[in-house]
Amino acid sequence: MQTTTRTDVAILGGGLAGLTLALQLRQRDPTCAVTVIERRAHPVREAAHKVGESTVEIGAHYLAKVLGLEAHLESEQIRKFGFRFFFSEGSHAIDQCTELGVSQLLPTPSWQIDRGRFENFLGERARELGVQFEDAAVVRELTMAGDGADDHVIAFERDGATHTLQSRWLIDASGRAGLLKRKLDLAQPNDHDANAVWWRVDGIIDPNAWSHDAGWLQRCDPPDRWRSTNHMCGPGYWFWLIPLASGSHSLGIVCDAKMHPLETMNTHAKAMDWLRTHQPQVAATLDRSEHTLQDFLFLRHFSYGCKQLFSRERWALTGEAGLFLDPFYSPGTDFIAIGNTYICDLIGKDRAGSDFRPYVALYQQLYMSFYENTLTLYQDQYPLFGDEQVMPVKVIWDYTYYWSLLTPLFFADRLTSMPVLGRLRPAFTEASALNLALQQLLREWGRRNSEGDGAASGARLLDQFGIDWFRAMNAALNDTLDDNALVARIEDNVSRMRWLAIEILQRAQGAHADIDDFGLTTLLGDAPVTPPSLSARWYADAA
Repeated sequence: MQTTTRTDVAILGGGLAGLTLALQLRQRDPTCAVTVIERRAHPVREAAHKVGESTVEIGAHYLAKVLGLEAHLESEQIRKFGFRFFFSEGSHAIDQCTELGVSQLLPTPSWQIDRGRFENFLGERARELGVQFEDAAVVRELTMAGDGADDHVIAFERDGATHTLQSRWLIDASGRAGLLKRKLDLAQPNDHDANAVWWRVDGIIDPNAWSHDAGWLQRCDPPDRWRSTNHMCGPGYWFWLIPLASGSHSLGIVCDAKMHPLETMNTHAKAMDWLRTHQPQVAATLDRSEHTLQDFLFLRHFSYGCKQLFSRERWALTGEAGLFLDPFYSPGTDFIAIGNTYICDLIGKDRAGSDFRPYVALYQQLYMSFYENTLTLYQDQYPLFGDEQVMPVKVIWDYTYYWSLLTPLFFADRLTSMPVLGRLRPAFTEASALNLALQQLLREWGRRNSEGDGAASGARLLDQFGIDWFRAMNAALNDTLDDNALVARIEDNVSRMRWLAIEILQRAQGAHADIDDFGLTTLLGDAPVTPPSLSARWYADAA
């Protein structure tokens, strides 16, 4: 038996990207018919499901405020205690390592998300809003609109029957399966050569259990390090620890492919042996019987781009079906939020009878510029990850860059405002140039350090919460701003980037007098020198 139906928007994939897009479309226009075709049967199992559990400001705001899911996040997921980094290569004593993180919660919230639990909730919410959610369905054939046909045609199987769906818009949210990417030959590699292995275990892992030192335990208020996205860092790699609300813990090793070959960790036994060498305190905890293994997966060269994401022929890609950067700063949900916002705007213009086609190239250019600029934070930077002098400075810079431009633009709902984006072009251009030069400087600073004895400062907390301007930037994301105030805010943020860049350059030159400035001196010109914004502790000059 074969049935044929029609919809306004067909979404291939009912994971995080596809279901959030379906919700956003229906919330913006309840008359828009949306069909989601998902391979997995719902409900899916909790915990051992998918990675991408940590959110940061843009993705968290998208889920909580844009989609209105804050009540679920607060009651059914875990409020995140920020990012936390331990420079703990080979260490058996975490309380003797440099720790980078917040001592108290920052004002703007984010969450650790159990993806199985969350996607079950999204599926239920989508159906409540009238989305036709076809789970346990397999796409067999795609016929693109063209040659006189107005609609795309999707053939899929469900419950032993073949179904044909006609749709004006076709969105690929199928993850790494990349249904449209493969069909249209859109794959585009990048030069960020990194691999990852990950697994889930029963039970919550609490770093506080690794120390009995009262002073160390009381550094944080509340003393909930376990709620952070904990990064255990060393040269060429980082290891994540992310708690899940279902009572499991997500674990993963992410590494530079040349420095730590995938073949040294591509089974659970090998990964545990690797941890016993590089993070022995973690390995000793995971060896306990209560932390039963739930799953184990790995990916080689996980980062990639895409030739095209939005089309004048009424198709688009979102989430990992399009591109993927790196999990280090958890940008995956951010790029889902940005991509879905552009897709909704294009579909909204089309449904309103406006010509959406001139915006396709603009949104493509903007999205790819966000991707390319964010990629600079990761590419060729993994050798730095064990440097407890340079890496904390890099993290502060990277956060400042993130909170200065793209984050306030998203919070203010101006991603699709061409007048505002036009006014901000000089600020974005300058910030991009500053960031590119600064990343090169940080990389060279780390290389120089690696050739010497290095600076090891031991037991210290580099407290991001204690940096007044940094905390204020985070709080300011929630301000309600008109166009003029938003432009002024972002221009002020770029000014802050200038004086932070001057300070970092001076510190790098203080450590290595002949280090290349990578054009920063020219870029900064006669920018005024301001008092240091970070204490000497950030540069490992004091214990």
